[in-house]
Amino acid sequence: MIDPVFWLGLSILLVAVSLTAVLVVAVPAFQELGRAARSVAKLAETLQRELPPTLEAIRLTGLEISDLTNDVNEGVKSAGQVVKQVDQSVSGAKNQVKNVQIQTRSMIAGVKAAWKAWKRPLAGRRSIDRLPPSQRKALDLRDRDTSDLMDERPYHQDPDTDENDSFI
Repeated sequence: MIDPVFWLGLSILLVAVSLTAVLVVAVPAFQELGRAARSVAKLAETLQRELPPTLEAIRLTGLEISDLTNDVNEGVKSAGQVVKQVDQSVSGAKNQVKNVQIQTRSMIAGVKAAWKAWKRPLAGRRSIDRLPPSQRKALDLRDRDTSDLMDERPYHQDPDTDENDSFI
């Protein structure tokens, strides 16, 4: 048993059996690797075909979203400006209403004062005698003109008060 050739042959036999076992196991693994390589190639081909249009669609979608965002921002700014204009218009209208109220009150006060002055008896009015002679002639002319106008106007005389109350 010490024969070296025997041991050499036995070693070679064991190596051959091991290599055969490795090859028997490796062949299906290599076949699977080949199938996986073909699948990877098909996947790469599909990606090469489908990925650029998909990426282009994603890019266009991003651009459309940016455009829509800009449009919305412009709409918000425009709405803000419209709100400011409406606010200014409302403020202007308020100021105009205040001015109209003031002018109306002034006009009513003037009409009341004119009515009281017109209804005041002649005895309470200022006398012509106080005026200097140069202004008396002008006042006399004015009084004549107004008395002529008063004679032409029809009026209703109230018998109880002896005053002219209303025009017909």
